[in-house]
Amino acid sequence: MENTFVVNIIHRPELSPEYAEKVNGRGKKSGVGAKSLNDESLEIFKTQQRLAHENGLKTTIQITYASLFSDDIIRIAKEDHEKYGDEIAVSLLGLPCKEFKEKYKTKDFCIWMFSLEDKKRIIDDVFGMFFEKFGFYPESTGSYFLDAACLNYIHEKYPTVKCAIATCWEEGPKAYHTCNNSWYTFLDGGPWATWIPSKVNSNCPAVDQKDDCGIVCIPHLSRDLIACFDGNGSNFGTHPQNVIRGMIYNKDGDLPYLYNLVDEYRNLAKYNNGLSYNMMFVGPGWMNKAGRWEAPYELLYKSYKNGMEYYGKLKKEGKLIDMTMSEWATYYRAHKTYKEPECALWKDILYGSSKEYFWYLDPYLRTCLDFNQGGAMIDLRPYVAKLDWKVGIGTDHIYDASYPYLIQANYRAGYFTHYAGAGTVKSCKVTYGTEEVDLCLERCRATYSKDGLDTIVTSDIVDIDFSDFTLKVQSIFRFKYGTGEILITRNIMNDIGDKKVTFDEYFTGAFGTTEYQSDMSKIKLQIENKIESKNVDFAYKCRIVSLKDAKVVRAIIPDVNTIIEMSGDNDLGEFEEGHAFSPSYRLSLKKTLSKGGLTTCLKLKKED
Repeated sequence: MENTFVVNIIHRPELSPEYAEKVNGRGKKSGVGAKSLNDESLEIFKTQQRLAHENGLKTTIQITYASLFSDDIIRIAKEDHEKYGDEIAVSLLGLPCKEFKEKYKTKDFCIWMFSLEDKKRIIDDVFGMFFEKFGFYPESTGSYFLDAACLNYIHEKYPTVKCAIATCWEEGPKAYHTCNNSWYTFLDGGPWATWIPSKVNSNCPAVDQKDDCGIVCIPHLSRDLIACFDGNGSNFGTHPQNVIRGMIYNKDGDLPYLYNLVDEYRNLAKYNNGLSYNMMFVGPGWMNKAGRWEAPYELLYKSYKNGMEYYGKLKKEGKLIDMTMSEWATYYRAHKTYKEPECALWKDILYGSSKEYFWYLDPYLRTCLDFNQGGAMIDLRPYVAKLDWKVGIGTDHIYDASYPYLIQANYRAGYFTHYAGAGTVKSCKVTYGTEEVDLCLERCRATYSKDGLDTIVTSDIVDIDFSDFTLKVQSIFRFKYGTGEILITRNIMNDIGDKKVTFDEYFTGAFGTTEYQSDMSKIKLQIENKIESKNVDFAYKCRIVSLKDAKVVRAIIPDVNTIIEMSGDNDLGEFEEGHAFSPSYRLSLKKTLSKGGLTTCLKLKKED
């Protein structure tokens, strides 16, 4: 397939912008009333539309609840649909206008946080008003997050909807902390690119047609897959004002990082059968006349203008196809299969280092390998569990819509802790006599390839220096198509004579959605070989259990309906129970070699 780069330009007119009430501190003292703010928002929306159209780009207009009360917005949307082919859609953001607050008697405005009954009422209200204004139901919708309950209801009641904005990638504790612990939007653990959600959990890609929620979903922003994971994602997206908020511009107000970020998304076609995607979703609050993020309006305007010009330039050069959301949903279904993975070998485009992450997701798992740490696994989410994680008032998760992790090196520490290797991470230690080196200490780069339907990621050869010789090791990660299995091989790449080294392939895990660990006492640790098996109910007693020639070592975690198994050729298998001061568990397979290598299989399964 020839490389295809698709962009969605999405504009959200808001005539009751949240920023006007809270962020700028503008009110009666400045002589700016509600009408003036609404007029300004309307002008910003018109400016955004103009800049897109001047560069030959069509948009998707996601009209908010508040904007449905505006004759001007309705008229402009109809005109731009006729003239430019823009799609008229409806947004489930922008709820908190005067009419909404009076009708629902609430200050809440995030659709996924309402009770199931209220979610349905609000969806019917918004979609009903849209139909009254336009005479048809929309083909796309969206919010910062849409849970499975919302998506399933929309598909059942409004089957015209093909596409929805349904997550805001990695907006969890990091975003919460940068909002001074005040913004309770916990949305970690979902896809960074387009996916078709499961009917059970909107974070998980559907495994087949039966599991398909019926709607193609996209993230709220296309974000930097290193900078966003390591730091505050709100500063690193293809939304130009995110880049302004991160102060990533030069003295002339130019945004080379933004263009690099767009190009990095174009580059993802290499890893996804020639198809890559990017989106930009902007409301008017980011370009208001009072300025934002210590930046004047002139810089905000310039950033948006330059962003549209760059997309327009790519289109003129035949390097980009602009689509509406519903067009993209149709195209995506025609070119992707359910079990086809989404991959991203992501380079550091912000600081210019040699750091690389490899991101992978399919209906069974999402994970990230850090090749600045020798290919260590620093994030792992068990999509295979298809957790029925209900969200909103009246559920066990009122605001926390994140999909739980088994490994998360930022929230639950990775290799670099007070007790090295005690944090959640999947890596390998190499031992020679009394000397021990963890591959987390070995920086390298990676190469992507395919073998049939399997995805292969191969590390550079790294040098491990022991006291009297150097060991050369290469790591190979094979993601087995449609299985939830990762085969990990550590190969000795040089002649070390009769010296013997021991490879310890280990998995240090936990579970949760934040920095805080829940009670681990339901976890069961098991190990077995051909002759016997041993198991332990987790009780924070630091017990270590070993078996020679282990067939499998596993952790069963009922809280997230997941079984983690490690298997493969080995001399010794082992599990280690954690302790309360640093709660985690450890699975391990060890083999002593003088040549060849060690291959282990990491498999995630659903715990019934």
